[in-house]
Amino acid sequence: MKVLIVLTYYRPHTSGLTIYAERLARGLVARGHQVTVLTSRFNRSSPLSAVEDGVRVVRAPVLFRVSKGVIMPTFGWLATRLVREHDVISLHLPQFDAAGVAARGRLMGKPTVLTYHCDLTLPQGPFNRVVNQVVHGMNRLAGLLADRVVAYTQDFADHSPFLRAFHDKIAVIPPPVELPEVGPGPVAAFAKMHNLNGGGPVIGMAARLAAEKGVEVLLNALPRVLAVYPGARVLFAGQYRDVVGEELYAQRLEPLFCQHEERWTFLGVLNPLQMAAFYPNLDVIVVPSLNSTESFGLVQVEAMLRGTPSIASDLPGVRQPVLQTGMGEVVPVGDSVALAEAILRIVNNRQESKGKYTRPQREIAARFSTERTAAGYEALFEGLLGE
Repeated sequence: MKVLIVLTYYRPHTSGLTIYAERLARGLVARGHQVTVLTSRFNRSSPLSAVEDGVRVVRAPVLFRVSKGVIMPTFGWLATRLVREHDVISLHLPQFDAAGVAARGRLMGKPTVLTYHCDLTLPQGPFNRVVNQVVHGMNRLAGLLADRVVAYTQDFADHSPFLRAFHDKIAVIPPPVELPEVGPGPVAAFAKMHNLNGGGPVIGMAARLAAEKGVEVLLNALPRVLAVYPGARVLFAGQYRDVVGEELYAQRLEPLFCQHEERWTFLGVLNPLQMAAFYPNLDVIVVPSLNSTESFGLVQVEAMLRGTPSIASDLPGVRQPVLQTGMGEVVPVGDSVALAEAILRIVNNRQESKGKYTRPQREIAARFSTERTAAGYEALFEGLLGE
């Protein structure tokens, strides 16, 4: 089967959506399919066409950016050619260009599947409101033209206005989660590198520095945690400089970062092996997201695979890893006091070795894996081709 995956950003851009798409592409290749990814040229150092991990990646040059979107003059031509060459199309939303690709799929008789990762909410402002409405309109048109719409969880599908509009097309496929195995040596080396000497609990966050991630919720929770554990540390893994469209957000939080500079460490973007060493060094990971631009939080399951519990916002989809596994707690959205109290409960429990928040690794791995996700898409594609 020849599969065309289309999304706005791919590697080297890092987000939950790009990680999902990359794992799906590699998972389908591992199952014997030919996979092409059509995306934007995120930076000029990226080749226009290359094979990465067995996946052919075609990048359309970007003329200019509009907020978090991109204008690509050759995208339509590339999409027409690639849709014609492939058997099925996998579109990943939110994406301005999805409707045009879905229309090509309909005209050429190629089954088209949308994966809806999250809602799009741009920063406040009259221009961004217009952009929001345009993208929402194009997403809806893509949904009308598509044959199936994939959601991570039924919870998110039941609460998302977009997904509810296409309830008769919904297919729920768990997201792909994977993490390389690392021994005690790399874990200890990571601890030594970052001076994790047991002086206090270590709280982790893995995300881009973006407004929807709720970084300020953790920052505002820190004083309560530090009052009990003065040696507590926060390790923030992910892009924190020059995040597209988030410059004002970073400036707004700068005073709080300065206030906690001795307790807060930015690690930058970590590779998979580094992330595998990062999670075991944490007492807890937090996902204090503020809105439906977050629909799951893959990092929660990655942490759970290494025995680290999670605290998640009570958002549809985002709360599911904790609710399905019992490895952590769910707190009200934007509530710093509740987040601090949940951190203290989990830290106290782990220090007393009660094991309330632990589950066998094999149980977590069986529920979420790239192989299971790829198999789900494969069955969906084959069913549509059969129809």
